[in-house]
Amino acid sequence: MKLNGSVKICFLGDSITEGAGASCRENCFVSVFGRKTGAVVKNFGIGGTRIARKETPSVNPRHDLCFLDRVAELDPDADAIVVFGGTNDFGHGNAKLGTPSDPATEEYTFYGAMRSLCLRLIRRYPTKPIVFLTPLHRKSEDATVNEIKIPCHPLRDYVAVIREVCAEYSIPVLDLFATAGIQPKIEEQRAAYCPDGLHPNDRGAELLADKVIAYLSAL
Repeated sequence: MKLNGSVKICFLGDSITEGAGASCRENCFVSVFGRKTGAVVKNFGIGGTRIARKETPSVNPRHDLCFLDRVAELDPDADAIVVFGGTNDFGHGNAKLGTPSDPATEEYTFYGAMRSLCLRLIRRYPTKPIVFLTPLHRKSEDATVNEIKIPCHPLRDYVAVIREVCAEYSIPVLDLFATAGIQPKIEEQRAAYCPDGLHPNDRGAELLADKVIAYLSAL
């Protein structure tokens, strides 16, 4: 995929896409991606949001603006879509992980919601590149009880579902969990790239942007 000023890319995501952790929104990975490539970037990141629906309302209603409903807000003339989510489904969602047989109509499990999200995107952009990014490592990734005291699977299981469902729909996946080079459980990397153990700082955002640029350029 040729990245230049004639290309418009929509980024659908959560707080990392929105820019949490960076010194300013202009230094989030989406903005850095735009500056380095010249592409027109549209940032549809909303902090705290998840892929799957939540069975009970969140304390902050903004967190319930799930990815599924926001597909319709993406620019219809986009040349490519990049989806970066899943860490909040692990961190503070109450949707079950589900099973490999969950249909796209079951939007209250992560399996079902992933299928629904893939189908919504494909139907809106049947001939355009759609790319998913897996969650980054985070310091709490091995937790079995999440931030709202709900039992959860470790983050690696959500990553595996993203890989599995995207393969089912032939959607490319940039596996940042495996290849970003950021592991906040290693103190030196946490200090360098994500001081809070989750959100990339300016240096981490640039690293992330470079990974995404290289991946999309190779499509």
